[in-house]
Amino acid sequence: TLGTQTDYRDGEAQTDPYSPEYIVRSGSVPEILTLATLTWGRGLPAGQAEMEIIDRIREKLAWEAALPPMDSPSNTAKRLKMMEAMERKEWAYREEEIDKLQKVQMEVFKKLLRRREENQNELDAKRLYNHWQNHQKAKEEKIKKIQHDCALMLRKLIAKRKNLMGKLERRDIIKEYNDFSSPVYAPLSRIGFFPDNNSDYYAVKNFYLNTFAGLCELEESVQHSVSRLKIKAPKPKCTITKTGFIKRSGRLEAVLEQVHQ
Repeated sequence: TLGTQTDYRDGEAQTDPYSPEYIVRSGSVPEILTLATLTWGRGLPAGQAEMEIIDRIREKLAWEAALPPMDSPSNTAKRLKMMEAMERKEWAYREEEIDKLQKVQMEVFKKLLRRREENQNELDAKRLYNHWQNHQKAKEEKIKKIQHDCALMLRKLIAKRKNLMGKLERRDIIKEYNDFSSPVYAPLSRIGFFPDNNSDYYAVKNFYLNTFAGLCELEESVQHSVSRLKIKAPKPKCTITKTGFIKRSGRLEAVLEQVHQ
């Protein structure tokens, strides 16, 4: 299938190309030896940059072949002029390469700076969010404290308003027990009374009711007449009098029975 061919294709298992040993004949300079520095993964397979290098090497070989011999002063001057021109061309090419490298490095530096700035912005955002959360918690705690103090002051004001003249009032027990909302029936938990703490105080804990042995003993102590109940069926109501008259309730029951059938 297509998936199997993709998983087990030859390109995934292919090793580096084999480079056999070679012997150069005397007096010959093969052009391929100028590319001996290129290896698989480092220049091979050749790209645009490698093709430019090959073209430059060929141009330089052709230029070296075209240099005039140094057999006369005019040829020597011409050779020096050609070498100076080639040297200027080489320097211009090197400067162009340096500019390209600097541009690439500048792009890399820009990406690194942009990434560092994004990371710093994320850290700043997290720090600001945590700072804001801490302020929100402090604000909520302060609001809760203000509300608690407000309720406390309101209770104090209500208590002072009840005793506006500042007179001492004795406890009216009859009034407290007559009012079902008084602390006698419904004490406040804020004064230290919690009615649910002793909820099992009035629960009946009996040996005869809570244990199986107690139930067996209780069953043995009870008389058999109590455990063996006899239910008598109720006698039907008499709806007919001695004179043969049917009562109204009897007539109504007869009608209901007929309707039900």
